Amino acid sequence: MSTRLEALPHRHVLTLPAMPSAVRTARETAEQTLAEWGISPRHPAVGPALLILGELVTNSVRHAAVLSPQVTVIYAASEDCLAFAVHDRHPYQPPLNALVTGTGTDGLATVMELTLALGGTAVVRADADAKGKSIWITLPL
Repeated sequence: MSTRLEALPHRHVLTLPAMPSAVRTARETAEQTLAEWGISPRHPAVGPALLILGELVTNSVRHAAVLSPQVTVIYAASEDCLAFAVHDRHPYQPPLNALVTGTGTDGLATVMELTLALGGTAVVRADADAKGKSIWITLPL
């Protein structure tokens, strides 16, 4: 999938305190935002996307909150693509490729399994100052 994320016409940004309640709020916001964009909650990619999103926000809350008091979720879409990112200010960048090859052991393995099963992509992007990162997920609709 070679969609340029900047070209997606729909975009919504949500910043939350890095607390457990952020997971539910991020999912509920995704559901509401997707509905506003005309993406049916029954679309086969929506359920897995919500699960992936929940896992990524959970990981930020659990592992990054010590350095990142906030987590930011970016939602984006077009008629044939759904993308979202979870950003925190912790410098650790999980090795997503290790999860694909089976050498990774953390909860991101589920994220990668679902993303790849849907024909999507996952990438970690470091902040310019290398003190934070975003994990971007892109799924076809």
